[in-house]
Amino acid sequence: MLGLVFKTSEGHSVSLVGSTPTSFRQVPLNPILLTIGVASAAIWIYLLLFRGAFWRVRDDSPPLGTPPHRRICVVIPARNEADTIERTVRSLKQQAWPSDLRVLVVDDQSDDSTAALAGAAGAEVITGEPLPPGWTGKLWAVAQGVERALADSPDYLLLTDGDIEHAPDSIASLVSRAEAWKLDLASFMVRLRTDNFAERLLLPAFVFFFLKLYPPRWISQSGSRTAGAAGGCILIRPAALLRIGGIAAIRGHLIDDCALAREVKHRGRIWMGLTSTTRSVRVYDGFADVRSMVSRTAFTQLRHSTILLAGTVAGLALTYLAAPVLVLAGGWPSLLGIAIWGGMSASYIPTLLFYRLSPLWALLLPLTASFYAVATLESAIRYWRGAGGVWKGRVQDAR
Repeated sequence: MLGLVFKTSEGHSVSLVGSTPTSFRQVPLNPILLTIGVASAAIWIYLLLFRGAFWRVRDDSPPLGTPPHRRICVVIPARNEADTIERTVRSLKQQAWPSDLRVLVVDDQSDDSTAALAGAAGAEVITGEPLPPGWTGKLWAVAQGVERALADSPDYLLLTDGDIEHAPDSIASLVSRAEAWKLDLASFMVRLRTDNFAERLLLPAFVFFFLKLYPPRWISQSGSRTAGAAGGCILIRPAALLRIGGIAAIRGHLIDDCALAREVKHRGRIWMGLTSTTRSVRVYDGFADVRSMVSRTAFTQLRHSTILLAGTVAGLALTYLAAPVLVLAGGWPSLLGIAIWGGMSASYIPTLLFYRLSPLWALLLPLTASFYAVATLESAIRYWRGAGGVWKGRVQDAR
């Protein structure tokens, strides 16, 4: 086949049409790079085509019509949340909800003004009892709130955090879905802050990685074993909670939202979606704050397994770092690297658009993945040293 041929400054003949460039033909085929490239490409083909379309991020916040009259009781575990608790309570008290709505804040041994601020905003404040053995602090506070709430025989419980600012139709949206689809549990992954560089680089990617682990489409399928929820905003039927043995059934779990979803899905139906209007107001001032958040629970997610840790780090490297390595190698490997990097970036762009960020942030996904790999390693090292993670002054998951 005829083609256009010209000479490069180095004297190589390069054909633009009809044949392989001579300069590429002269690059020896490195079997290690070829293996890395093929494996990374296969991973991304699977993720893009066969992982429940997790990357198709959309806003699920609009209600599905007008929900019927239902009694709702909100339970908020709060420990040292003076900076945010007022905004959370006021956003709940201002819900566009015509039915009964009760807001309970369980003050979990705070040493700031959390209780006073919550009460001033209109919540009923419960003074939490000392933490018993075998419980995480958050779940012990939730259990005390749920016990008080069930005495009022609500139709639904809303379990939310003290740093969530709810949109006026947040409860209506969750209840409308629970009623329309006969759900036992419905959860919103709320919008995270992206106000500084660290938040913009890391937090949308955190959502992206979470959805990859727990594709919402698989969560809602009764035939799928995947179960997940976002702990900042969970609506649950009291009967479903009692059926699994109450909060006590998951009392020692640090990743309590997914543990709760898993227990409920064994016996019922669950759903998780995303909302752009209900949002977290927790501030992450820099990389250290996000690293601390990840390292608290990352090794717990891996069940403290060194084998799973090694596999996770290797998997992150093969999935996200292979493309830059191939690009830098030059020759044919660089073309494969560019293709992999393009597919990776394309999968992340819907998440960035959801957060109203430039698609160019997608090019930094390998860097972001490296950060999370380091944080995961730090989580394991802290566990092995007996330090564990620290949250609100409490040591969690120490060896």
